[in-house]
Amino acid sequence: MKQILQDMANGHTFLSESPAPAITANTLLVATRTSMVSIGTERMLVDFGRSNLLQKARKQPDKVKMVLDKVKTDGLFTTFNAVNSKLHQPIPLGYSNVGVITQLGENVSGFCIGDRVLSNGPHADLIRVSQNLTAKIPDQVTNEQAAFTVVGSIGLQGIRLANPTLGETFVVTGVGLIGLLVVQMLIAQGCRVLAIDFDERKLLMARSFGAKTCNPSLGEDPVNSGLGISNGQGVDGVIITASTSSSEPVTQAAKMCRKRGRIILVGVTGLELNRADFYEKELTFQVSCSYGPGRYDNNYEEKGYDYPLGFVRWTEKRNFEAVLELMASGRLKVDSLITHRFAFEESPKAYDLITTDQTALGILLEYTSPDTQRKVSKINLNAPEKHKAQQPVLGFIGAGNYASRILIPAFKGTGANLHTIATSGGIHGVIAGEKAGFLQATTDTQGMLDNP
Repeated sequence: MKQILQDMANGHTFLSESPAPAITANTLLVATRTSMVSIGTERMLVDFGRSNLLQKARKQPDKVKMVLDKVKTDGLFTTFNAVNSKLHQPIPLGYSNVGVITQLGENVSGFCIGDRVLSNGPHADLIRVSQNLTAKIPDQVTNEQAAFTVVGSIGLQGIRLANPTLGETFVVTGVGLIGLLVVQMLIAQGCRVLAIDFDERKLLMARSFGAKTCNPSLGEDPVNSGLGISNGQGVDGVIITASTSSSEPVTQAAKMCRKRGRIILVGVTGLELNRADFYEKELTFQVSCSYGPGRYDNNYEEKGYDYPLGFVRWTEKRNFEAVLELMASGRLKVDSLITHRFAFEESPKAYDLITTDQTALGILLEYTSPDTQRKVSKINLNAPEKHKAQQPVLGFIGAGNYASRILIPAFKGTGANLHTIATSGGIHGVIAGEKAGFLQATTDTQGMLDNP
């Protein structure tokens, strides 16, 4: 199978060949048909990777403090090796995947082989994904439309935290991809919406969905626009989907809100807040966490434990299903948001595009290779060498930090013959195996043990 990786040391985006992931409990194997590049998150990762060390440090001052603390405890040389290893560890990209189920793991329920599903899987032609991060796609929804579900769920979670009611007035600050989806979902709930952005083309799309707009680059004042759409009373809430280091979006939101208004941060902004703005109106400010309850909870995402419906109505999976239903009913329209399509094999071109074309919104990757070509469980990494006499031939199971940074280099240093590295996911074995000089990488651990 092939997967898109990003080298965090230099920002290089490339396709890597790896063994097909092994099925595990509570997971499904999905043959990808379409995936969507996240303009915000993935552009940020590419920009970070392409920046130099000084720029990386300025972008993540909290990580710099951690490095300095590690120098004090572990020493300069050890810390340098750890940081260098981390920067040279490629990471998978993508989190909005549409495909067809090819295999079901133990304890999986509610799915059948052949079902079309949406998940938060990465850009890869074959993925393993948790059942709690997967949702069936209604017949009325195309693969391309379904690819917008995960980013739509990010916006939907922000809306749920804002708790809008019929007839209320809301502002959406920043109408990129997520912002335009938020505009439509708020209007579907019976709200009046003001969209704020510096890009007139995006505002034109927001108007086509029924929103009023404000463009500060044309001299229009966001606060006055917010007061105007609310008849001078102040808006009921503001959902910020912009990405900027400035604190101005939060400051403007506080000034245009009514007393006890709600401000939800879905995007990324500066957070230098004026206490008086919030104190005098008793404003609520909350940061939204990805696509809903269950996110980053290992018991939910990996072990398959669901939250009871009566206590947690909207989990991340249920948010996926809600967005898909909005698409099926025609109340959430995404076809006009598609700006580019690329064959999966040409995906590096898509990542060049997102750093140069500010007009890009929905960028889709299309997968056409036969499913049978994706299911190889063992691949060759390096050319076979004649075994060194009197030296053991080794296989490794697992390629975590300790194995890749400590154990494997130690065994290699003795002159041992490194033959096969086995991991359940495949890609980490390829990364560690290529670096150390293993001959093969596999996801078939038993097959490695059976190799005479």
